Amino acid sequence: MSARTVWLLGPQHHEPFLGRLFPTLGIESKGPVAVVTAGWQEREGEDEELDKHLGGRSVDLELYSRADRVFRSDPEFTQAHREMQRHLREIEGLYQMRLAYARDAVLRLLRESGDARLLRPERDHAMRQLRELDGWHLKRIIEVRSEFEERWKPLERESVARQREEVAKILRAAAALVVAGGHVAVLLNRLRLFGVRELAEGKHVIAWSAGAMVVTERVVLFHDHPPQGPGNAEVMEQGLGLCKRLVALPDGEKRLDLEDPYRVGSFAERFAPDACIVMGPGDAMAWNGEGWSSSGARRLCPDGSVEQVTSW
Repeated sequence: MSARTVWLLGPQHHEPFLGRLFPTLGIESKGPVAVVTAGWQEREGEDEELDKHLGGRSVDLELYSRADRVFRSDPEFTQAHREMQRHLREIEGLYQMRLAYARDAVLRLLRESGDARLLRPERDHAMRQLRELDGWHLKRIIEVRSEFEERWKPLERESVARQREEVAKILRAAAALVVAGGHVAVLLNRLRLFGVRELAEGKHVIAWSAGAMVVTERVVLFHDHPPQGPGNAEVMEQGLGLCKRLVALPDGEKRLDLEDPYRVGSFAERFAPDACIVMGPGDAMAWNGEGWSSSGARRLCPDGSVEQVTSW
């Protein structure tokens, strides 16, 4: 087991505090810091401010543009990758159809009044069905992706391997890996395409926003009142698993109705035993391989409350 630490930070867009925090993290004071801004897509590399926060030491891994080079140079692989993505989107659509009913049943039963002896078994069964649906969906995603990887072996293809070796060279010299936010699916896709999880073995990791979501074991999309759609939290993908036992909810105070105990409680119970952590401006958490310590972060509780946590 590596001795790395993974720090998850609150959002950095409006109130960045990375520059103030970074010198205190105990990261080696010399050498480059590898940065991933692939979630910014076409804006990848526009990281002048981020570079200042890291003391001028940042080196962007350019995963978004590297993926573009792979897709342009390897049409056969690109077509197969698109087909896999199409299958994943279809599976997601089917999951969402079932999810709307399953989650609605849980919330309706929680709000229902009546004989507790009769209601409790129905509530428990509805929650089990919702959790089973999440698990089933994640299993389907892993199956589709595993089938693709087994057949096409992305890391062994010359088009990917050439770019990956350059990424590996940067990471070998890096004191830490920093993963910024942006489009969560694009970010996770690029990190996985080049096998960054394995290349970054033992490196300290700092991540926020979508970056914080993808380094956990399970990526959960959430928004109780989105501009479009029903607002059902959904399991998007398996994350990189660099830290464990946590569902990252960046900007959760804006996206979740934390005043609704039924929504809060059902969210916490649905993803238990993982801790569902709301990460706001100024919040920071550290995973040392065995447990978490936290400054400012809040946890959703099964009883519908939201509590501040310092360790678990």
